[in-house]
Amino acid sequence: MKKISLFICYLLVAGLVSCEDELDQAPLSDASAANFYRNSADFEQAVNGIYAQLSPVPDRYYDLSETRSDNVYGSSSTGVRPWDPVNDFATTLENNELIAEAWNNDFNGIMRANTVLEKLNESVVPEEGLRNQFEGEARFLRALYYFDLVRWFGEVPLYATVVLPAEALTIPRSPVADVYALIMADLNTAIEKLPASYGASGKGRATSWAAKALLARVHLTRSGPSYGIEGPGLEANEYSQALTLLNDVITNGPYGWVSDYASIFGYGNENNPDIVFDIQFQSGGLGLGTTLPGYMGPGSYFNAIPGIPSPQSGVEMRELSDDLLNAYVPEDVRKGVTVQEGFTDVNGNVETRAFYRKFLDESSPGIDRFDWPINFPLIRYTDVLMMKAEAILQGAAGTQQEVDDIVNMVRARAGLEPVANVTLGMLLEERRLEFAGEGLRWHELVRFGQVIDKMNAWLPQEDELNRMPESIEAFHVIYPIPFTQLTVKEGLYEQNPGY
Repeated sequence: MKKISLFICYLLVAGLVSCEDELDQAPLSDASAANFYRNSADFEQAVNGIYAQLSPVPDRYYDLSETRSDNVYGSSSTGVRPWDPVNDFATTLENNELIAEAWNNDFNGIMRANTVLEKLNESVVPEEGLRNQFEGEARFLRALYYFDLVRWFGEVPLYATVVLPAEALTIPRSPVADVYALIMADLNTAIEKLPASYGASGKGRATSWAAKALLARVHLTRSGPSYGIEGPGLEANEYSQALTLLNDVITNGPYGWVSDYASIFGYGNENNPDIVFDIQFQSGGLGLGTTLPGYMGPGSYFNAIPGIPSPQSGVEMRELSDDLLNAYVPEDVRKGVTVQEGFTDVNGNVETRAFYRKFLDESSPGIDRFDWPINFPLIRYTDVLMMKAEAILQGAAGTQQEVDDIVNMVRARAGLEPVANVTLGMLLEERRLEFAGEGLRWHELVRFGQVIDKMNAWLPQEDELNRMPESIEAFHVIYPIPFTQLTVKEGLYEQNPGY
């Protein structure tokens, strides 16, 4: 990116010109706002363009949440991979391409959502139900992008409308509470306007149930500790609000328990009852696939499997931590679904380290490394149930028996014996094993108030290459603002403390 960066790209009139090399879907890069939004089909294409900004999320969650956490020891032997300083808690991350990608793509999604919301009106989309759907989708996705930004960066500039470049240069970062206010307002509007379900052609689109589940997660995150920084936790004590939403999804939503853990992630079982909202991918050389399965594993693994397009990833292995591997007891069926424990390469060399394989089906690779077809879940029904248990343990109305029953459902599916008197610590550990590889771990350590204690106990045990600090501090909870944003206008932003 040139110095103007996405800060200005966001603002180009009506959001139809991008600083990216290309826009995979709508809005069209060669159209103007004045003549593009002519009918419902144009708006559907534009809304699809907001969804398109979700495509980098699986890799991003692997890079910035899993690799940052105690699930993955990601230091490469060379130390030059972009995730190395993320894993190593470097204080120079403002120039890191992974940090810039998170900022740029989330704000690009917000730009697209704002453009749709500005142009949407009765004259071009006369059918009220469809108009409400488009508005609800745009608000849901804008809330999702801002929620990610708050969790990664804390304070961020707040754009509730499309603004011109000159105006943007006067907009500083907003307090976290103000960003949350927009997120919650958007999600409440989305709950009101989104349909509860779609036909077959609408699979993967946001529903009112998905908006309720996401809003519940927002309440839980806001209720987490602040760590004395401008980060995602506000100590808001909104566990009762979260529980009300979660109970509604559980009692009245169209979701259900899937008894076989592996099938939740099966290539032939997408959009199953455990999926509340996911990112849709499709193989076939259409540019709609995901890179995640190949990105999680080393090239030497895929090179040894006939029929896998080569190369998949030219990267070194990011090995799973011993701490995570040892947390699975032998009977836990989730380990076999989640973890690839070693392999033999084409030269007969035996690799003993482990990596994530949860989203990998070697029999359906697509045509190249960009073409894996598997969807990526952002919210699962199991997650909704376990967030309910979390809300109760944090003080919302409910019983210990309800908490125990939820956790024991999860454990029974994993082949484990029941437990009693589940605590927050036990719930956090069960969530770790259930959702490993799904990009939740770092955020949950932060939300549960355990990130500093857990990581400081983990670091000296796992850091074989001695690249990580002996301990982390509260400022490590969030990432730095990308350097390109700090230089757009002198003094407009200040860097997050510690970086």
